[in-house]
Amino acid sequence: MNHFNSIRELLNTLSRGNRLLAEMFEQRKSLHYRHELALELMDGNEDVIKLLLSKNIIRQNGNLLELDDQFLKFFEEILEVNEEINTSYIIENIRQVKEEYMLYYLEATTDSERFKYLKAVKSALRKIGRITMRNIVDLNRNIENAFKTEPNYKIKLSKLENYKLKLDAIQQMIVQTEKLLNEDALTFFKTATDEELKYIKTDLILDLTESRQNLIETRKQIIEYINQVKYQSKFIEKLRQLKYLRDQFEIKHKTNINEILANTHSLAFEVKPFYSLKLSLENLQHEDVRKVIKRVINSYHTGISPRKFIAENLSAFDLKTETEKEIHINLYELKNNFAASGKHLFDYINEYQFPREVLFAERATIYCQMISIFEDEFEVSINFERQDNIEYALVYPK
Repeated sequence: MNHFNSIRELLNTLSRGNRLLAEMFEQRKSLHYRHELALELMDGNEDVIKLLLSKNIIRQNGNLLELDDQFLKFFEEILEVNEEINTSYIIENIRQVKEEYMLYYLEATTDSERFKYLKAVKSALRKIGRITMRNIVDLNRNIENAFKTEPNYKIKLSKLENYKLKLDAIQQMIVQTEKLLNEDALTFFKTATDEELKYIKTDLILDLTESRQNLIETRKQIIEYINQVKYQSKFIEKLRQLKYLRDQFEIKHKTNINEILANTHSLAFEVKPFYSLKLSLENLQHEDVRKVIKRVINSYHTGISPRKFIAENLSAFDLKTETEKEIHINLYELKNNFAASGKHLFDYINEYQFPREVLFAERATIYCQMISIFEDEFEVSINFERQDNIEYALVYPK
């Protein structure tokens, strides 16, 4: 097996075969991707195909090509299109954080060792939150696809039951993570006085809370789908039995269908009512609708022609042009002047002389717009002040 000697070599190889790899990835669910198609896509350059094969980025089976499983999984995870619900990975992360990284941190004797294990803990916690949220999104998408696209009722029901088990696994994983943060690792979080770790822990708790709430709706949806599939499956089975009896001319003697139809007054057996269609005035003004109406009138030969009305002449007042002036606030000019003001953003906007009257509520809105648009050019401090029941951060130019 060939291997890459450096990250640069890997990136250069992927770059050379990027067109073929992108095409094969988009058709990854297809069972066949012929060598001739790859050669045509690469303009006859077979050297690139041989290079990808030699590095095991793609594999060849007879005349067919396919992406290697390792690279396929990498592309799916980076692009977040992986349909597989994997809870074991997070459970392993929880185990490593609890039984290895945190324990090693508490037993370390040097700052460099503590930093190494602290970095591993923060990385694992970030992954837990991100993968949990993505697993729920993938689970919801898979549930919808299984219910709406799977034609076989038995397979559909089996898939939904399996997804329900995966939902339980995700919920149990959330419980384990919350137990780790709130009970099992209290000593570690009190010892590791790191600001970034505090933010990561807070974000993870918020993600887990949101995930738990999303799982409530997902559970309701999957139970409803399972009940619908079971009902439809029973209905189709009964329908097949009735069709078989009808084809054998035994339905009247082996069932009570005549009695049931006699006592049934469903709308499906009633005469379909007819409702006249009334077009709106807006539709009647369309040229194609007018032509249809005229053609219908001619087909009835009523002899009645529609009366034509001549519109009155427009007056000089109607032809008078009206203009409306609006004073626009230039946020880019406001930003350039703020850089040289020496004040923080809220005070600067509050004291700025605009070309028109700007109330305090609109000035607060402009403050939020400035931070949103020019986020990379401002420095948002951790200090806050309050004015008129509004708490705002102190923002300075970089």
